[in-house]
Amino acid sequence: MEITREIFWNVGSWVRWPVYGLGLLVVIIFILGLVKRFRLWRIGKPDIRNDQILKRIGTVLSYGLFHKRILKEPYPGIMHLFIFWGFLFLLIGTALIFLQEDFTRLIFDKVFIQGSFYLTFSFILDLFGLMAIIGVLLAAFRRYILKPERLDNKLEDAFGLLLIFLVLVTGFTNEGLRIAVTRPEFERYSFVGWEISKIFSSSEQAIASLKTAHVVCWWFHVLLAFTFIGYVAYSKLIHLITSPLNQFFRSLTPQGEIKPIPDIENQETFGVAKLQDFTWKQLLDTDACTRCGRCQDNCPAHLSGKPLSPKKVIQDLRNHLNQSAGNLKKQGGGQEETVPIGGNVILEDELWACTTCAACQEACPVFVQVIDKVVDLRRYLVLMESKFSPEVKLFFKNMETNSNPWTIGFATRADWAKDLNLKNLSENKEVEYLLWVGCSGSFDERNRKVSRSLVSLLQKAGVSFGILGSEEMCCGETARRMGNEYLAQILMQQNIELFSNYGIKKIITLCPHCFNTFKNEYHQFGGNYRVFHYSELLLNLYQEGKLKWKTGIEMKAAYHDSCYLGRHNGIYNAPRMLLNSLPDTKVVEMKRNRAKSFCCGAGGGRMWMEETLGKRINQLRVEQIAATGASVVATACPYCLTMLEDGIKEKGLEKGLSVLDITEILDKAC
Repeated sequence: MEITREIFWNVGSWVRWPVYGLGLLVVIIFILGLVKRFRLWRIGKPDIRNDQILKRIGTVLSYGLFHKRILKEPYPGIMHLFIFWGFLFLLIGTALIFLQEDFTRLIFDKVFIQGSFYLTFSFILDLFGLMAIIGVLLAAFRRYILKPERLDNKLEDAFGLLLIFLVLVTGFTNEGLRIAVTRPEFERYSFVGWEISKIFSSSEQAIASLKTAHVVCWWFHVLLAFTFIGYVAYSKLIHLITSPLNQFFRSLTPQGEIKPIPDIENQETFGVAKLQDFTWKQLLDTDACTRCGRCQDNCPAHLSGKPLSPKKVIQDLRNHLNQSAGNLKKQGGGQEETVPIGGNVILEDELWACTTCAACQEACPVFVQVIDKVVDLRRYLVLMESKFSPEVKLFFKNMETNSNPWTIGFATRADWAKDLNLKNLSENKEVEYLLWVGCSGSFDERNRKVSRSLVSLLQKAGVSFGILGSEEMCCGETARRMGNEYLAQILMQQNIELFSNYGIKKIITLCPHCFNTFKNEYHQFGGNYRVFHYSELLLNLYQEGKLKWKTGIEMKAAYHDSCYLGRHNGIYNAPRMLLNSLPDTKVVEMKRNRAKSFCCGAGGGRMWMEETLGKRINQLRVEQIAATGASVVATACPYCLTMLEDGIKEKGLEKGLSVLDITEILDKAC
């Protein structure tokens, strides 16, 4: 073992200082690359991301170290896990060797990589090195043989994979040459190197050649490793740094929350026109993106043939940042871009195709956010340039005039409940809950039936609640996501003042969009309430015995997850538990369900816009529902109900498939 160690370590005895010099140069090149990116991020606006440190560290450990999201897709997940963990252990092993040879051995003449520790050390490094090679081969097979649509192969991808592969292979070759010189039995623990050593002759005549080959291979390996380190900061491989950073600095606010424009009355500009209008974290997002395409694979706009790809949006912003880097540096970060990003770098059709369903953000393993960028860019188009379609213009006009999306007078808002003997808060505010009916539940003829069913259930359960009647107005959710932040804040502040006058503390909503806004966004303006989507409340009432089903409903039902109830707020179980509690009702799942549910196409203001590009999203969802063989699709959102009913009619499936809100099903069971 001593002879082998001498051969192993003496390679570096006469080249120590040249290696130090090269290493220092590489580190400088690496740091300069990172500093360049860091300076580009800093042109963005401030964004506080140093709260809840332990939770942030936990995010990096769960999603970075242990691949919590990546492993949801087995093939690419295992592939990446092998490469990541392989390189991580090789990095640790290299660091230990460096510590011994350039510190403990050099200064104290002490070695600690010996005996049983050496054997274990060798075995582990060979195991994880082999895993890394397998991972690289799987990645190459997937990228260049399988060629999934979401991967856009570039030269840097091939170069990066080849570089990693060569570093690993030369490392093992170097080990094999070292072992071949003496081939001691204990080196069997270095099982990959041991097998490679069998390729070379161990005769006395070959020893000198093997030693020379070992030195040459060692240098080649070191130069490749140094090239890899320097290359990281100037290529896609920078995600080795930026991805953990992005995971650490990810938003810890609810996914459904959109940040407001602060002090809106005193702002000179609104939204994002140029790179400096983004926050530093939004710019970091562009470097953290690995172009894996998971977002694209789950985006309903992209899958229905719209021009939007979340991956493309982020990459287009990154390219724009890179192209602007020279001017930004010359101007000290103060360059004024003459052409706004929205409509140019990111096309208007891309921005308006987004349904804000969050499928992209749910899939992203490094927590890149897309919705906030889309909304910020829409804000500039709407508030600064007045660039929006005629139907959006009509929506804003109706909101400003009657506080609802339809051309219907606000005074008729409570007409749906004339015969229901409901308490109106203007007459009696001594109730426990405010039932927020919402625009669809108040004005849309189909969703009025849902409102009546919910009222019936609440009354049967003895819940103390009331409505605002004609005083109710829109919650502001759609206006905000369509970019009209000014109108949204007016509506929100008016509602908060009204709620304050009535002392409202608890709110029941029919609509997940209203639920999300009250729960996650009203606190931005001082409105803090306990907010319940009806599915949560009805489940509690059923479990408490206040609601009982008197009759079974024989049907095969598929539950459609609303984006704003599910992905944005994590409510998946309550609606399913209600449906499963019904006798004779069989609940089936669609292929895309829960966090991977497919949007109905109405979110982000799309409910009020024409869908002229690509296929209709609601029709794609209806096809997925029909594939289950269900006779009923159950919904818990007025937008979803409307869109799916339209999709069923458009596909000519009315005879075999119908849409019912969960409240309608439960009310019938009562």
